[in-house]
Amino acid sequence: MNIDWSELFRFSVPIEEIVVRGTLMYVFLFVLFRLVLRRDVGNVGISDFLLVVIIADASQNGMSGDANSVPDAMLLVLTLTFWNYAIDFASYYSRPLRRLLEPRPLVLIRDGKVLRRNMRKEFVTMDEIESKLRENGVTQISHVREMIMERDGEISVIKKD
Repeated sequence: MNIDWSELFRFSVPIEEIVVRGTLMYVFLFVLFRLVLRRDVGNVGISDFLLVVIIADASQNGMSGDANSVPDAMLLVLTLTFWNYAIDFASYYSRPLRRLLEPRPLVLIRDGKVLRRNMRKEFVTMDEIESKLRENGVTQISHVREMIMERDGEISVIKKD
């Protein structure tokens, strides 16, 4: 087994190209997932997870081009990590940016009335609603003041007094 160590640890693509490709793919995927996936990781369904895996595989060539060395991969991972951190940092300190990047809370039940139009927006089923109610010790929808899908995709229940 012959390993060409110099080839293994040398950039095979210009550094700037890796950074630009990584940046473009990160922004594209961020916008795509912002529009498609709302629920947090704990609530991602199998079809959502499959979509993420397939997109990761499909976008790999777009991110790396002809890159195939260890430093190429490391720089790409660093670029993606940088943008993830930068967006989190910026949205933490900028309320307007946070409003732009994060979805608004969505009311699913108000005063015991199910808002089916809002449920359809996020494909929330009655089974999911009933499950969350049971988790919160609520036996009837009429006992709910509000059920809200929060910005992070979690569902919170506020009971009537």
